[in-house]
Amino acid sequence: MAEEFSGISGMPEMYDSFPVEKFTCGIRFLADFWKEKYLQEYIKDGGSKIKFVTGRQGSGKSHFLRLLVYMARKENYKTVWFSAKDVWMHDFKEIYVEILRQCDIMECLEGVSRHLIREMGFEDRDIPEGMRFIDYLSQNGAGDALTKREIRSQLRQIFLDNPLLDNNFAMACSMLTGSILGYPVLEEQNKDLLLAWLEGDRSVKLSQLRAMDFYPSRITKYNARHMLRSLAELVRMGGRCGLLIAIDDMEVLISRSSLEQVHYTKMKREDTYESIRQLIDDIDSMKNIMFVYAFGRDLLDNENAGLKSYQALWMRIQNEIVGERFNRFADMADLDRLAAQEYTPEVIVEISESIAEARNDAVAAALDRETAEQVTARARTGAVGMPKLIQIAMQEVKADV
Repeated sequence: MAEEFSGISGMPEMYDSFPVEKFTCGIRFLADFWKEKYLQEYIKDGGSKIKFVTGRQGSGKSHFLRLLVYMARKENYKTVWFSAKDVWMHDFKEIYVEILRQCDIMECLEGVSRHLIREMGFEDRDIPEGMRFIDYLSQNGAGDALTKREIRSQLRQIFLDNPLLDNNFAMACSMLTGSILGYPVLEEQNKDLLLAWLEGDRSVKLSQLRAMDFYPSRITKYNARHMLRSLAELVRMGGRCGLLIAIDDMEVLISRSSLEQVHYTKMKREDTYESIRQLIDDIDSMKNIMFVYAFGRDLLDNENAGLKSYQALWMRIQNEIVGERFNRFADMADLDRLAAQEYTPEVIVEISESIAEARNDAVAAALDRETAEQVTARARTGAVGMPKLIQIAMQEVKADV
């Protein structure tokens, strides 16, 4: 588990040394449900979904995303995790580029190349490590013109005949897969050009691509969603169940702190809301992809700059019917409501024991039932979420010892 999250921005040190699944008391009620209904069924079967997670400071939003990413990886998904504090959210091209970077497109194409090899009647495991498919064919007397034509035919069928792939994206992937197979031959500098174009690098001259008999347009915020749809399809073609994208700290959109690296003007903030609105409207045209946005309650409660200030988006994500029980199907998951329903004193004690075991230091101690009941009472009126209150209470108990 430590290596799965090592190096990801924003991951606390505790997660680098202790399995995230140890901290699941209470939120399993929602996490296991999403795992079963979405990761194991709906998304895997070709569906697409956008979810929103909110709550007060310290309500466990970031932890929930980490747990969801952990579960998705166990279910054979490609996963992407980043903070809105690190990636500009108003330009969807920036989001697409970050997703592409974390997906490792060449690994996806290697999965497709193995599929192509099997489709041609060979076993990829029979090819010696480091040897290209065309060299393996030549070594076995099968590298004739007819076989080479079949490779081209398979590449065209897999990529160019797939309606879910943008034609330019498909052409680039076809040539890159050819470089993995060893046929059609692709020079290393041309491979770098194709990868740079896929990443939206504006320094790439289109004339250089045309010299490869490739005539694409540049990737912009206007066509980036279509490129993302293609990427999600490529992830599936590479042997994964789908693509999970977790985006944290969306409350930075309304932050006025001078400590933040990014600052959103009113125009950039509304461009972000419009970008999410467009993604919601386009999501049904995508397959095998799930977005989860997480943000503090300020983004909901701020009438002038928050989500409610952009009616075109708010009318698409608000929950029109709110029942007494927490609705696990709702697109807006309020972790404070979840905690109020699921975090009983017994669960709070169990959470504190897990944290104490993980930290294994002199700073915090596990809680007893009486203290857990006090935490429950404080959570009803405080401005801090229950998971954070549990940690504070653990420190207070240790200090009193």
